[in-house]
Amino acid sequence: MSKRWSHKVIEVSYKLFGGKLNDRVQEELDKMGAQGWELVSATSGHDYSVRLFFKREA
Repeated sequence: MSKRWSHKVIEVSYKLFGGKLNDRVQEELDKMGAQGWELVSATSGHDYSVRLFFKREA
């Protein structure tokens, strides 16, 4: 039987007063990892945003 996956995409946008982008990305990674999500990929946008792609077994 093949595995079934759930997927989630989170975009962490650059904010002038939102704290360091690296710190905010780390917070998202820690939060999602605690919920059982596994990071599959990450990309950066032209507007300094970061998209995080996660999966977990359904």
